[in-house]
Order: sequence, then C-alpha cells, then structure tokens
Amino acid sequence: MPPIQYIQKQDIPERLKRIYPPLRHLYCCGKMPDLKAYKCLVVIGSRKSSTYGEMVCQKIIKDLRGYPIIIVSGLALGIDSIAHEAAIENNLLTIAVPGSSLDERNIYPKTKLPLAKKIVESGGCLLSEYSSNDTTGPWVFPERNRIMAGLGDAVLVVEATKKSGTSITARLALDFNKEVLAVPGSIFSPLSEGPHYLIQQGAVPVRNARDVIEALGLEWEEPTSENQQSLFKSCSSEEKKLLSFLPNTRDELARLLSKPMQEIQMNLSLLEIKGLIKQDAGMILLFTH
Repeated sequence: MPPIQYIQKQDIPERLKRIYPPLRHLYCCGKMPDLKAYKCLVVIGSRKSSTYGEMVCQKIIKDLRGYPIIIVSGLALGIDSIAHEAAIENNLLTIAVPGSSLDERNIYPKTKLPLAKKIVESGGCLLSEYSSNDTTGPWVFPERNRIMAGLGDAVLVVEATKKSGTSITARLALDFNKEVLAVPGSIFSPLSEGPHYLIQQGAVPVRNARDVIEALGLEWEEPTSENQQSLFKSCSSEEKKLLSFLPNTRDELARLLSKPMQEIQMNLSLLEIKGLIKQDAGMILLFTH
C-alpha cells in the first residue's frame, strides 16, 4: 500500500472538525476524496450478517451507481465488508475506517488486508486517528464509530441486534444531526431488532435505493426498461417462478409454491427492494414504469 499520510489540522475535512470528542490525529492511506463534491453514506450492520442482509446491501449500493456518493464503513466482517466490495464493484468511491492503525501489520481484522488494498487501489482511502505506535483494543471501536458518523451525511443500518456497535454509530449520527436510515427485516430475526428499534425512534425506513437518494437530498432518476430486464435476468430461478404467479396474494403464492410463508415473505422483500414488484391492498403486483 502507499505511504501513510499524516493529515495536518488545517487539512482535516470540515465535517470531522465538528465531532466530539475531537480528533487527536488523522492518518490517511490512499487518496482523500474532495468530500465537498460528494454525499457520504455510512453503511453498517452485523458482523454475522444473513443472506437477506447481504443481498439488500449489495442491491441498494448497486442502484446508487452513477450518483455522487461515497460509501463509508468500518472494514469489519459482515455488512461492512459487503458494503466496501459492492462500492468497488459499482465504481463508487469508498472510505474505510478500521479499528486500528493503517500500517499493514496492524490492519484489523487481518483477513481484510486484501480488501483494504482494493479500496486504496480503486481510488478510495483508509482513515484512522491511530499511529502504528498506538496501543489499540476493544475501546477503539466506539472511538472509530464517531469518525464514521462524522463523515456521513446519513447512516444506513442494514442489520443489527438492538445492543451493538452499529447502534452506537446510529446514536452518534443522531448526536451529530445526521440522518439515520434503517432497513426493515423479518420479525423472526434478532438481526432486525436494531433496525426496527431505530425506525420506532424515528429513523427513515429504507426499501430501496430511491429512499436513500431522497434522504441524501439528491434527485432520483427512474431506471429504464432495459434496467428492469437486466434485473429480471439476474433473479434466481425461485424468484422468477414467484414472479410468474403474479399478480396474487401472499397466501395464494405460498399455496402455489408449496413454501412456508416466512420464505415467501423474504423473497417478496428482496424483489421489492430490486424494484420488480409492489404491494397494493393485499395484492402482490409486478412493478411497471
């Protein structure tokens, strides 16, 4: 990786000068983007993410392609890594704020060193307030989280238990007057407890990329019919089979597909996030522009 730069106090991004406690130092590996030219979306969630959470994260970030948005996350296992990877795959800049210093021997977790290198190579950067000589431990993660919250114009929570580091970042975002967004999930999953609690407290429920775009104050552009066809082709055989039975009710879909209602609902949620279906008065309908 390129040499680690020490960011002088006068060069620290304005949004990071307003966080509390104040930054002690700021180190950067890679190219610091001009944050005034972008909206920063912090994407966070469980380290033990579900298939649903990962698919939601990938789909939403994919649909942000082409917008002036930087994806910020913490280089951790689970949703953080999925967010960074999805950003790189879709030509979006991404910033990682690991809970460690930035030299290769200290990057945490060590298994994410290849991803850290990809982030830098793709034009993004790594940020930290720790030097290679600093002692780090579990206490660094709440400190790290305030940097992510400070960077973001909004924080998107994909999956989290009610008591987690993700919830700390969301609370810090509120303290810094940033928008908090949350993806609803299954009521049967403990990973939905965090997002559902945040929504109860006033977070914006996110169903798709359009909700994110509008929360960031940008103008949404409707996808073309070609995009719609591309989305259909990317569906699994199970999703395509479900689509073939529409319009219909949930109960009838469960009967026709011989699947439990929980599985039907998960697939419906994914298809709605993809923008292929909509729900109206108890009916599941194909979405047409």
